[in-house]
Amino acid sequence: MNLVPASMPWFAAHEWRLMWRDGVAMMTGGHPTRRIVLIIILAIAAVLLHLMANAIVAPWIAAGIAIDKSTLVLITGSGFLFWTVMLSQALESVTRAYYARADLDLILSSPASSRRLFAVRTGITALTTLLLACLLASPVVDVLVIHDGAHWLMAYLVLAALSALATAIAVLITIALFRLAGPKRTRLVAQIIAAVVGAGFVIGIQAVAILHFGNMSRLVVLTDSSFIAAMPDIGSLVWAPAKAALGDWGALIGTTVVGFAALAGVIALASSSFGSQAIAAAGVSHQRVAQHHRAVDVRPRSQRQQLRVKEWKLLARDPWLLSQTLMQILYLVPPALYLWISYGQTAGTYVVVIPVLVMAAGQLSGGLSWLAISGEDAHDLVVTAPVSPTAVLVAKIEAVGVVIAIVFTPIIVLMLLASLDLALITAGFAALSSGSATAIQLWFRVPMRRSMFRRRQVASRISTIAEALSSIFWAGTAVLYAGDQYWLASLPATLAVATLFVAWSLSPKGKRV
Repeated sequence: MNLVPASMPWFAAHEWRLMWRDGVAMMTGGHPTRRIVLIIILAIAAVLLHLMANAIVAPWIAAGIAIDKSTLVLITGSGFLFWTVMLSQALESVTRAYYARADLDLILSSPASSRRLFAVRTGITALTTLLLACLLASPVVDVLVIHDGAHWLMAYLVLAALSALATAIAVLITIALFRLAGPKRTRLVAQIIAAVVGAGFVIGIQAVAILHFGNMSRLVVLTDSSFIAAMPDIGSLVWAPAKAALGDWGALIGTTVVGFAALAGVIALASSSFGSQAIAAAGVSHQRVAQHHRAVDVRPRSQRQQLRVKEWKLLARDPWLLSQTLMQILYLVPPALYLWISYGQTAGTYVVVIPVLVMAAGQLSGGLSWLAISGEDAHDLVVTAPVSPTAVLVAKIEAVGVVIAIVFTPIIVLMLLASLDLALITAGFAALSSGSATAIQLWFRVPMRRSMFRRRQVASRISTIAEALSSIFWAGTAVLYAGDQYWLASLPATLAVATLFVAWSLSPKGKRV
């Protein structure tokens, strides 16, 4: 079918092709043979997630689902968790639409309407946000449909309306940032907001659970009788999305109208300024940096010290780093709060947070190590510098290690005040997890641009899987070792070492490092 150039269907087809190619490239790394493997992996993951959802939801369904206040609180609270993730994803996608697309100059200089382009790209953002929400919620919704009836399919329509609302709010936030912070700072502030929104509600509800119930489970809060009693009456509009998911047609129509009307209104309001804001965003990297006269630090530094300072400056300046790593750091707040509140209790209380800290150390180290080792935009310049490659790599690893130490030291100190043994165990296995992730990134290093941080998994699926498995195995070893299960702890420890050995054996550079 031939579409009229520069029409909305033509732009929609163009955006869909770009989105499809980007997704396929991200998942397969440009290797068509990986598509079959990817389909098999996704199918297995879907089956496992549905089995887990069935184990969690089936007892609730068996007890009978009544449309009462407690049910509405549980559905609304759980749904709000999904919506915060949707809003975070939408905000990041909208920001990338302004800053990370290389075709804006070409399109905006053509006779095509920038309003149509903005409307289509905003709609595509809403669609991708919906796909993420459906991916996360589909196991639970499908289990509810199977066990309780087809009326639960309305939940997908509710998700569509909420994704439209999230996209509308994300566009409004981005426009407000352009006007308040300017195009130079909008990207940075938007990434911070996206990370805080994505983790904020989860951290908040866990903090309430810790402070009032001494438990890190979010369901403790949503099922507490006093919390439910403090919520609005059952007739409040707050419960409209939950009622819509339960099969209330009136609530479904109202929720759908509000969500899509908000998106349409924001598109109509903001489309006129898209062209000028996109041009301003594109010109940020070409603006001349004003020279500020500052006191120059003339303290003598060794070569390694200077290289470490260079890596820290690059990490601090990375525009997309905050949204990718700040959320991982924020998730360390509940364990730290739990340790603070539990101070003075038995040492066994602290075992609950050890695997969280060990896994977080591995995941955070993996991301930072990729940025330092592979994400070097000036790779050719560094290679031709009069510095040995070994010195450069050592400085990069040291720079990442210092950042990890700064992040985790306050939590280790909290554990140290209560139990020296548990603090040493946590610090030791966190270091092992961090070192394993860094070593894997070192073995599989492939020079790529820092802007490709989202696609760092494409370089090697083996490194991605090995990094995740090593973190999980070291976390399991740590919690078993802390529980005095020494012989049992040897099993995940052996698996962690085996994972590293396999990764090293399969790596293209591991044998030469």
